[in-house]
Amino acid sequence: MDDTSDRLETQDEEVAADAGTDPETFLSLLPHFYRGSVSQAVSAQDRLDRTTDWAITLIAALLSVVFASEDMPAYLLLIGLILLAMFLFFEVRRYRFYDVWRSRVRFVQENTFANAFDPAGIEHHPNWREEIADDLRQPTFKVSYLEALSRRVRRVYALLFIVVGVAWVSKITLFTPEAQWTEAAELPGIPGLAVATVIALFYIAVLLVAFWPGKREAKGEIHDVEPGQWKETDDERQ
Repeated sequence: MDDTSDRLETQDEEVAADAGTDPETFLSLLPHFYRGSVSQAVSAQDRLDRTTDWAITLIAALLSVVFASEDMPAYLLLIGLILLAMFLFFEVRRYRFYDVWRSRVRFVQENTFANAFDPAGIEHHPNWREEIADDLRQPTFKVSYLEALSRRVRRVYALLFIVVGVAWVSKITLFTPEAQWTEAAELPGIPGLAVATVIALFYIAVLLVAFWPGKREAKGEIHDVEPGQWKETDDERQ
């Protein structure tokens, strides 16, 4: 039994080694890897989009309820801010997983297909096969949590937060004319001025996160931004 297992393990190693050393065999395997990575990226992006769709649907429904009657309290919109923040943190996690697959697809495009279309081109990563092999053995996120958070806030959630913020200000001023705005903004046991101060600090934090001047790590050259590295190296982590 041990001899049979040893022979099978040896054959498995030889098959993999042959596929890696023979160009024809390797090129026949590459499209399958590429299609699989694209499929995973599309699936991850679909999950990401569904989170955004739910967040937009939630805000639309909340605005309809709050402005349906003058008796509806303004603090419901603050609950909407909390729920938006929850959706945002879910989406950041999904975005980081999506970026893993997207980066692999982009990496293969850059180092194989680009050179196939232009044989005179220079590979950006001469050891790209080793890089992909290492990432397949030990997958890592290619983008930091802070960068992913900043990108999702800047591209999607900043606008949603602004819509809710404008709606809250309108609710405590224009749509509650019989009361002072400080009274309309009150929460049980919390003065309206304190509530407004906390909300203002929250929006300042949103702006800081959205325009955080950190170095871009996500792989890609879109939006006139210099591309980052493929992934952090052990030396960079230290």
